[in-house]
Amino acid sequence: MRRPPKPGHSNGNGDAPAALENGDAPSPVTDNPGKRLTTGAKDAPADLVGWVDERMGATSFLTAMLMRKVPKGTNWFYTLGSATLFAFVVQAITGVFLAMYYTPSPVEAYASITHLTNDVFLGEFVRGMHKWGASVMVILVFVHMARTFFFGAYKYPRELNWVIGVVLLILTMVMGFTGYLLPFDQRSYWATIVGVNINGTGPIVGPYLSDFLRAGPEFGATTLSRFYAIHMLLVPGAIIAMIGAHLYLVVKMGTTAPPWMRADLKPKDARREPVEAIADGSANGASENGNAS
Repeated sequence: MRRPPKPGHSNGNGDAPAALENGDAPSPVTDNPGKRLTTGAKDAPADLVGWVDERMGATSFLTAMLMRKVPKGTNWFYTLGSATLFAFVVQAITGVFLAMYYTPSPVEAYASITHLTNDVFLGEFVRGMHKWGASVMVILVFVHMARTFFFGAYKYPRELNWVIGVVLLILTMVMGFTGYLLPFDQRSYWATIVGVNINGTGPIVGPYLSDFLRAGPEFGATTLSRFYAIHMLLVPGAIIAMIGAHLYLVVKMGTTAPPWMRADLKPKDARREPVEAIADGSANGASENGNAS
C-alpha cells in the first residue's frame, strides 16, 4: 500500500505538489465530494488492517503457520491436535459463562449449579457442553498422543515438543480433576476425597501435594476455593502457555510423514551409479596391479 507524501514533502518524483507550486493551499474537497467520501469509507477498513499489521507483523506469522508445507501422505490423523485445541477453546468459552453464575462456597455452590441448570436461559445446554466437552478433550489428548507415538513423531528433533505434549496431558487431567469437585454434591465430594488420598500415597511429594489440594490437613471451606482457583486460573494459564510453545515448535520443526510413506529424495539410478562406479574402479585397479606384478 502506497503512503501519501507528508505535507510539504515531494510526491516521490522529486517535485513538490502542484497545489504548493501554484501557491494554493491543498483542499480535500473535489468536484464530486460524495464520491471522495465514499471511496474513503471503503478504504478505511483496509487502512486499519494495514496499520495494525505494520505494528504487529502478524502477516508473516500467519503465512508461515497457514501456508507451511506438509509431508506427503498427510491425512485426517493429523487433525487430532487441532480438534484438541478446539475442545479447549469450547471449554474456556463455556467456563466463562458458567463462572458468571457459580458461587465457590460450600453452602451456595450446589444451589448455584441448580439455579444455573433449571432457571438460567440455555444454562443446562452450556453446562452440558462444558461437562461432556471435558471428557471429549481428555479422549482427544490421549488419541493425539497415541498418533504421535505410533507415527514416530516424538523422535529427533521433536523431543521437546513431545515433552510439552506430556505436560499438556497432565494439565488436562488436573483441570478435569479440579473441576469435578465444583458442583459439590455427594458424588463429587467423596470422589475428590478418594482422589486426594490417592495423591497422598505418592513418594516424597505425595503428602505435600495432598495438603496443597486440601488447603490444610482436612477438607474444609477453603478446599473448594482452592480447587476453583486452580481450575479457573492456574491450569488454564499454564495450558495456554504450553499450547503457544507447542504450536511454535510445530511450525518451526514441521510435521513428520506417516510411517508407511517414504520420502524419495533421489532417483534410483542416482543411488546406484556411485556404487557401480566404485565397483568398476576397484576392479580396474585390481587388474592393473595384477598386470604390474
